[in-house]
Amino acid sequence: MNVIQGPTAADIHQVGAIGGGQLAWMMLEAAQRLGLEMAIQTPNAHDPAVINRSPDMQSEKKVILARIADAKATARLAQHCQVITFENEFVDLPALKELETQGVCFRPGLSVLAAVLDKLEQRQFLRSLGLSVPAFAAITPQDNPQALGFDFPLVIKSRRHGYDGQGTFILRDEVELQEFWQRFESDPTDIAQRFMVEAFVPFERELAIMAARSATGEIALYPVVETYQKQQVCRWAIAPVTLPSPTQTQIETLATKLLEALDAVGILGIELFLTPDDRVFVNEIAPRTHNSGHLTIDACATSQFEQHLRAVCGLPLGDPALKVAGAVMVNLLGFETAQSDYIEKRQRLANFPNAKVHWYGKADAKPGRKLGHVTVLLESADRDSAIAVAQQIEALWYPDG
Repeated sequence: MNVIQGPTAADIHQVGAIGGGQLAWMMLEAAQRLGLEMAIQTPNAHDPAVINRSPDMQSEKKVILARIADAKATARLAQHCQVITFENEFVDLPALKELETQGVCFRPGLSVLAAVLDKLEQRQFLRSLGLSVPAFAAITPQDNPQALGFDFPLVIKSRRHGYDGQGTFILRDEVELQEFWQRFESDPTDIAQRFMVEAFVPFERELAIMAARSATGEIALYPVVETYQKQQVCRWAIAPVTLPSPTQTQIETLATKLLEALDAVGILGIELFLTPDDRVFVNEIAPRTHNSGHLTIDACATSQFEQHLRAVCGLPLGDPALKVAGAVMVNLLGFETAQSDYIEKRQRLANFPNAKVHWYGKADAKPGRKLGHVTVLLESADRDSAIAVAQQIEALWYPDG
């Protein structure tokens, strides 16, 4: 196994994180269990990783309030930690590279981010590895999709800064395509560099796998999960997934190949399409902890957040196996614009058998915003039963059931 250059486990006692949302907060909880300190850079004093800290953990050394892309703030963050990791990818990569040349240790390395931040370049990288991806191309308002080889329905994606369904558009005909471009007529941003088009994959199921690689080169793969998206936002995930042996092997092989080709340190979230004839396409990869891995907190021997910290700190990786027969995770998405802690709904959810509610503490709700999640531990691996549980949880949360 290749050993990554940089600080070793003996050197690291404080980790910095760029981003202060719910992923950083859940990472903070894992850091405390590992005996690690954690400092964050985040723009808002009401972000989950700030408000959920104890008062003694909110000093300027622990919380730097600044934009994610503020590299000067990242330089201050680096003064208080031995390694810096990422909660999201909205960074100023060239500015961070200057810090890297000055000795700041980023894990995953900036070369990993460089390969995946732009979705078009990510697709090109995946294809260069021989991995199956949907057909894709850059696109501008002047381009005819059919001339580029794409039929309707098709998918247009923002090349940068897309998340939680934002930046992904499924267009069914020429009328919807023209309506799409009209949204950007008054936008001064260089639109020629903003979007890509890809073929719509008629998938049977959407899958994901969390895959970790340590600074020592050790690799650990989590069980494959099935996810369900509505309007391009994840509604639930279930594990385990029963797959034909060749398909399972294919997914594990591509996950390992990605980790090693990227020379990644940390955890990757790898989203996949599974077609009716058992073909696997890579949809997207995220160089960080990921929504599809949230059930690992309660259902696996080692959570994705602890595993990520173990990886970036050079600690031995933990056991990624399920410790229960099955599990379902349901995202609690905003369904209205309001200020509420939804305590009554949360209490009903907490009373659901074998349920664990994770509430992020966000003050403002708005449609589609992730406010929390619920994980239910199951006594069987039956897919239909897991989906039924997900639907019951959603009926308790959403006003329309």
